[in-house]
Amino acid sequence: MEFDRDLQSIQQARDFMKKAKQAQKQFQNYTQEQIDHIVYSVAEACEANAERLAKHACNETGFGNWQDKVMKNLLGSRMTYEYIKDMKTIGVIREDAERRIIDIGVPVGIIIGLIPSTNPTSTTMYKSLISLKAGNAILISPHPNARNCIMDTANVIREAATKAGAPEHIVQCIELPTMEATNVLMRHKDTGMILATGGEAMVKAAYSSGNPAIGVGPGNGPAFIERTADIKKAVKHIIDSKTFDNGTICASEQSIVVEECIRERVIDELKKQGGYFMTKEECDKVARLIMRSNHTMNPEIVGKSAGQICKLAGISTPQHTRILIAEQTEVGREYPYSREKLCPILAFYTEYDWKGACDKCMKLLENEGIGHTMTIHSEDRNIIREFALKKPISRLLVNTAAALGGVGATTNLAPAFTLGCGAAGGSSTSDNVTPLNLINIRRVAEGVKELEELRTSDSIESGAETNPAPFDPASLDQLEIERLTREVLQNILKKG
Repeated sequence: MEFDRDLQSIQQARDFMKKAKQAQKQFQNYTQEQIDHIVYSVAEACEANAERLAKHACNETGFGNWQDKVMKNLLGSRMTYEYIKDMKTIGVIREDAERRIIDIGVPVGIIIGLIPSTNPTSTTMYKSLISLKAGNAILISPHPNARNCIMDTANVIREAATKAGAPEHIVQCIELPTMEATNVLMRHKDTGMILATGGEAMVKAAYSSGNPAIGVGPGNGPAFIERTADIKKAVKHIIDSKTFDNGTICASEQSIVVEECIRERVIDELKKQGGYFMTKEECDKVARLIMRSNHTMNPEIVGKSAGQICKLAGISTPQHTRILIAEQTEVGREYPYSREKLCPILAFYTEYDWKGACDKCMKLLENEGIGHTMTIHSEDRNIIREFALKKPISRLLVNTAAALGGVGATTNLAPAFTLGCGAAGGSSTSDNVTPLNLINIRRVAEGVKELEELRTSDSIESGAETNPAPFDPASLDQLEIERLTREVLQNILKKG
């Protein structure tokens, strides 16, 4: 009898969990040096296969371009490794002799890595490296539209890990990806942590699974160009970011907000660098492509170039067009340009001053992508600080390309393809996720006080003793008697 695909995938998920549990039991006894050797070997193998896997991802998904995916793969392998290589994650990771506290790193167990189709190979590399560095097994659940390239990447990682001495099933990848299998993995009693990167529904499912989860939902980051900004460089950063792999990184800019006094200069610079401002008729045609009837992003536009989007919409633009721009005034769920668009399409808003721009950015974030990322281009440190203090985001990127700055390529943030959105975005962390998010810390604390000392200390702090001793005049010295006498005389004079 041949079982249905969903039943086969559920059984495979259960079988893989058993193997992962056995592998992790062995792996949790490895030393930091053994784990570091395995992590190094995996990073080397990923880097060696970066171009081949980038081409595989591009061919299979049709998103972006392979040249930029190579850079993503290098960020998910070499750059991630360089950032995490010296982290202490296993055994004694910190010791405070003065306070008599020892911190011991303990793996959380089995990591369930949900991999999106937008950054499939690079995210698989990154999640595997940080999971292994933390002493965990990882079980990868691929997006069905990127199944083959994700499995290819997982095979490279598994082979490198086992050759370096890791248990055989420390890295596994579901071969029959279905929603049913993913739910089994997320809800399984042996799941230690879920790393969920992808659509909003999937992230919500991860958080409602009953297991610990770190999820990343949609981004909708605005880019504010303030009057003191280097306009030419700001526009370059935005276009570099929004065209990088055709806008598939969720930290990339989705809107530009400018002050009225520099509006025309920004528009001129955008046109010079390949931005095309669409007419109202063209905006309407493209708007119908952006969202589906259920108000979710249309996958047909994801990772497509400006030229490809124009063909889909039936509009013509100059040959050098790199980004499509729509002038807008409104923000809301029913306005597609004010939503996340993982492709080279930008909304363009004009406000009278930075305070109006601040409010507009707030509305855009509250509309979608709250807790994620936004960018400011400015030389005014006070305004930058005001934005940092008020915006409901986890990353404020300053004078950089958001797609690359958010993932730590052009900033000193941790290299990551899981960008926490904090409590505002319904996430359990606001970090760029690293191995330190994937360990528990066992604390060893020595006693430093006795109960009698606590009681004495409490009495002193409260100003009263639980059992005050009888007053003994002989216990007062001459100076104390004189002080008390002066206080009594002062009180008498005040009353008189």
